[in-house]
Order: sequence, then structure tokens, then C-alpha cells
Amino acid sequence: MKKVISFLLIIILTSCTSVGRFGAGVDITFDPRTLGMQIDDTIMQKNLSARLALTDKRYFISIQSEVLDGRIFLTGKVDEPEEKIQITKIAWETKGVRSVKNAITIKGQSSFKSTAKDILITSQLRSALIFNKKTKARNYTLETINQNIYIFGIAMDEEEKKEVLNEANKIYDVKEIFPSIYLATELSRNKI
Repeated sequence: MKKVISFLLIIILTSCTSVGRFGAGVDITFDPRTLGMQIDDTIMQKNLSARLALTDKRYFISIQSEVLDGRIFLTGKVDEPEEKIQITKIAWETKGVRSVKNAITIKGQSSFKSTAKDILITSQLRSALIFNKKTKARNYTLETINQNIYIFGIAMDEEEKKEVLNEANKIYDVKEIFPSIYLATELSRNKI
């Protein structure tokens, strides 16, 4: 009984921390970015999150952002289309930003059934990437909105990128795939 409680306690504690992760959503053990790039991206992400929270407290919880090599990927839900535009503008004003991909949706545009389908699609793709030995699932952020899959991450090579897209294409009920998959060789500081 003591072992079970200890095991559960360890699981709970480690799931609440970011051990092995460095803020930008990509596991650092597989991340091809330099430590400096990771720090820059984390600073950009925290800066953006703070500015969004200062604009409206609700954004702190309702909007998620990922930053890879100065490229910002936004997800979440807002009440009005104007809010989506304002958040995009704030993201573009972030120092060092290279691009902004906005996958924010307007509340009320999707039903419970649609949301359940989206969760199922994301879970299926996440599982497929985990079990595929040719991909590093931890290097990808997945978001499904209205049966459209948004994939954001870093592939180690062209073969891995193709494999991720292949896995996404196998999933039933997907309308469209929006990949933002960058090759490790495409990262800005790797280009000299």
C-alpha cells in the first residue's frame, strides 16, 4: 500500500512540474535548438503571455502560445472576432517575432459533438506519433479545431516531417491539415 501511495505521489508531483521541458513546448532532450534559442523562445513566450494577461485577465487561461525559433503559434477561444485580431496584433508586436500562426476560435462556433471529435482526432494523432518509431512526438504541439489539425513543431529531417504528415492523413474525419513543421536545419541560427 505504501508503494502505491508513493508511486501516485511521484506521478502527481512530476505531472505538475516541467521537468525536462523548457517552456516552449518541446522536450529539451530531443530539441535541436541551441540552449540560447530555447531561452530566447521562452522569453518571447513569457513576454507574450504577460502582455496578453495585462490586456485581459481571461487571456491568461483561454489563450495558449508556443514559440519556436521566433515563430508564434496561438490557440484557444475568445468571445468576439475583434479579440482574435487584437491578440494577433499583440503577438506581432513581440520583440523578435518572425511569424504568427493564429488558430484561435470564436466561442459558440463549435458544438459539443464537434469538440468531442476534435479531442478524439488530437488523441489519435498524438498516439500515432508516440507509437511511430520514426517520429519524436514530444517535438510537436497538436491542436484540432473543427476537424482541422494544426501541427506545430520541429522535425529532425525531411523523413520525420513526411511521417508526421502521413500519420495525420490516416486519421478519419479530418477536414484539413495545417502543418507548421520546421526542419532542424531551417532554424534561424543554424543558417550561417
